[in-house]
Amino acid sequence: MRRSFLTGVAATAAAGVIATTAPETRGDTKATANKSFNLNMVTTWPKNFPGLGTSAERFAGRVDKITDGSVKIKVYAAGELVPAMGAFDAVQRGLADMYHGCEYYWQGKSKAFNFFATVPFGLTANEMSAWIRWGGGQELWDELSAQFSIKPFMIANSGVQMGGWFKEPINTLEDFKGLKIRMPGLGGEVLNRLGAASVTLPGSEIFQALQSGAIDGTEWVGPWNDLALGFFKVAKNYYCPGFHEPGTVMSLGINLDTWHSLAPSQQAAIESAATAEVEITLAEFNAKNAVSYEEILAMPDITVRSLPDDVSVAIAQTAREVLAEIAQEDDLTRRVHDSFVEFRERSIKYNQVSEYGYARTRMLESLRDT
Repeated sequence: MRRSFLTGVAATAAAGVIATTAPETRGDTKATANKSFNLNMVTTWPKNFPGLGTSAERFAGRVDKITDGSVKIKVYAAGELVPAMGAFDAVQRGLADMYHGCEYYWQGKSKAFNFFATVPFGLTANEMSAWIRWGGGQELWDELSAQFSIKPFMIANSGVQMGGWFKEPINTLEDFKGLKIRMPGLGGEVLNRLGAASVTLPGSEIFQALQSGAIDGTEWVGPWNDLALGFFKVAKNYYCPGFHEPGTVMSLGINLDTWHSLAPSQQAAIESAATAEVEITLAEFNAKNAVSYEEILAMPDITVRSLPDDVSVAIAQTAREVLAEIAQEDDLTRRVHDSFVEFRERSIKYNQVSEYGYARTRMLESLRDT
C-alpha cells in the first residue's frame, strides 16, 4: 500500500488522481505493447510558464502522438497536486508517476544530484549532454536515482543562465555580506561561504519576496523568463552571465514501478520525446533570450552589469572548494564528482580551439565592423 505524505486538500486531490490512474499504471510488470496508460506528471514550474512549464506540456503531447495514444500524460503545475518542492517525494512514493523539475532541488537527498542539473563554473549545455550521454553521466545518474525508486532522463536545458537581479550593485566580495539572495543548488552554497544568505524559492514566490524586501536579489533563468516574472520592476541591476548555472539540465524523473510497467516501445517513446525536448527547449531559450535581452538593454532604468574579474576569480576558487568538499559525502558522490570534473577539464582544453576559440574569433570580426 502506498504511503501518503499529503494532507488536507492536497491529499484529497492526489487520491482522486491516483484512483483514476492506478489500475492502468500499476500492477503487472510484463506490460504488452497495446496496454494503455494514463500517467500523471507533477512539475516544479508555474502553470504554462514559458520554456519550462510549456516544455512539460509539449513533451506530454509528443508522447501521446508517438505511442498512438497508448501513453497519456496529465501535467500538473506546481501546487496543483503537490508543492513544487514535493515533486520528487511524490514520484518516489508513488503519488505521481513522473516529475519535470531540476535535480538540484533534491540536494537534501544527496549532494550528487547537483551534478545532474548544474554546478558553479561547471559544464555548458552542450557539454552536459556530452557528459551524460557519452561520458558516463547517465549510468551514474541511474545508480543515484535508483536509490529513490526513480528513473531519470534529461528533458530540457536552458543554456547559460544570468547572474540575476539585485537592488544594489555588487562591486566587491564584501558587497555580498548580509545579502539574502534567491539561488538554489551549489551556487547558493558558494554565496553562503561569501557571507550572503541563500534561499530556495519556487518561481511563483520570487517576485513577491523581492518586492517586499524579504530577499535582496534573485537569479531565475535568463532574459526571457526573467521578463515574464517582472523582476525589472523592483530590481534595477542585472548581472550577466551567471557563474552558478552555465548549462542547466531540467530532468524527467519516472517512478521505477511505472517505468517497468511500460512496454519497451513505450519506454523508447518516452526517452525519444525527452531527448527531442532537450534540443527544442535549448533552441527556444537561445532564440527568445536574445530578443528579450534587447528589450532589457532598451530599458533606461536598468543597468546591465558583469561581476568584476577579481570577484569572479574568488567565487571560482570558493566553488572549487565546495565541490571538493561534497565529493567526500559518500562513494557515489565522489565517483560522480570525479567523472564530472575529469570531463570538464578535457572539455575546457578542446573548447579553447572549438566553441570558445570560434566565439572569440567571431567577436573580433564583429568588433571590427562596429
